[in-house]
Amino acid sequence: METLKRTKIKNLLQAEPGAEVLAKGWVRTKRGNKQVKFIALNDGSTINNIQVVADATLFDEELLKKITTGASIGVRGTLVASMGSGQAVEIQAREIEVYGECDPMRYPLQKKDTSLEYLRTVAHMRLRTNTFGAILRIRHAMAFAIHKFFNDKGFVYLNTPLITESDAEGAGDMFQVTTMDMAHIPFDKKGRVDFSKDFFGKKTSLTVSGQLEGELGATAVGEIYTFGPTFRAENSNTPRHLAEFWMIEPEMAFYDINDNMVLAEEFVKYLVQYALDNCLDDIRFLNAKYDEGLEERLRSVLGIDFERVTYTRAVEILEEAVRNGQQFEYPVHWGTDFQSEHERYLVEKYFGKPVILIDFPKDIKAFYMKQNEDGRTVRGMDVLFPKIGEIIGGSEREASLEKLERRIDELGMSRKNLEWYIDTRRFGTVPHSGFGLGFERLLLFVTGMANIRDVIPFPRTPKNAEF
Repeated sequence: METLKRTKIKNLLQAEPGAEVLAKGWVRTKRGNKQVKFIALNDGSTINNIQVVADATLFDEELLKKITTGASIGVRGTLVASMGSGQAVEIQAREIEVYGECDPMRYPLQKKDTSLEYLRTVAHMRLRTNTFGAILRIRHAMAFAIHKFFNDKGFVYLNTPLITESDAEGAGDMFQVTTMDMAHIPFDKKGRVDFSKDFFGKKTSLTVSGQLEGELGATAVGEIYTFGPTFRAENSNTPRHLAEFWMIEPEMAFYDINDNMVLAEEFVKYLVQYALDNCLDDIRFLNAKYDEGLEERLRSVLGIDFERVTYTRAVEILEEAVRNGQQFEYPVHWGTDFQSEHERYLVEKYFGKPVILIDFPKDIKAFYMKQNEDGRTVRGMDVLFPKIGEIIGGSEREASLEKLERRIDELGMSRKNLEWYIDTRRFGTVPHSGFGLGFERLLLFVTGMANIRDVIPFPRTPKNAEF
């Protein structure tokens, strides 16, 4: 069988009948009678199965018994025009080899529909389902498209550290990294943990963002982007939060807030268009199974201009909605940080399109955002999408050394770990901007899934770090 080169099922389904072929994959289903068996075979290259037709009289009965749902097999035969509906071609089998048997009584993925909640309990096997095959292929396509977008624009891919002493946003909730023996922690004379005895000689944690280091790259080579894992030790079990997730963070020298908004809008439109162009079979499968409005919603963000709205105007809209009977779980007034329900109201009910919010109160935003002349607001921006809420957060960065130092002091932040960052304002400072896109938030939008744990292969959440 091995003298013939294997062809992936994705390519077989697009091929003309007549050739001798070799297919390998996992059995989705087997049906038939004593004369003929119909085997649905999938190798992960496509959401679609290829049908294998096996004349039962040509094969040993014991071999056919081993061909069960979940078993892996190789099939050699002739690609012929399909007599049934649903596919153009099928394989008329001449040889079948079983690589790995699968006990149908113990196999956790049965033919009947299984809930996403159940699949999270067998996450080591859920990747074999049609749903997660589709999600993994879309995830790959989006990762490739992200690199392609920035590469084609001349950005430099910058690898920022995963282990850091910097809390980029001053929010805490970081996972500590240590090699100290937890049973014999060293203390100094004041009774504090003596981190000088630790591996790095100081307290270090897993990064929450590569932004600050990204700014170093932007002020050296002009335009950079990061794409890597980030970590938040936030004790949250919502469908929107993970403890380990992936972030894309471009930083651009000589970009103001308007340049930043243009890039962010172009970026997400590019990714949505790429998904529709390259993952349509998977999107339509997810559309039919989980979210009937998915394809339409994806297409709705293309060919339109995102609405640009100041935070102050958004508050006025939300307050007016409350006066007219709209109920929100969380109150809203000037100075509050918007919740997902507020963001989705603006996008889905008021404007009916994606929204870019700008000019936020400085007290609810990070220290590094450029201050506006009013002294109350900063040049932050959030891109809001239907069903998701915030999908991108960014800002023009504060380029003034004096204003940055004053803001750090106002917030009572320690400058000990920030002098390297402040140096970018001391030596050749420039106007610059950037933003962060949560990769899994993007995937929620592109796949239509409702829980962020279902768009990452191995979710990390409170009390859950399997594999």
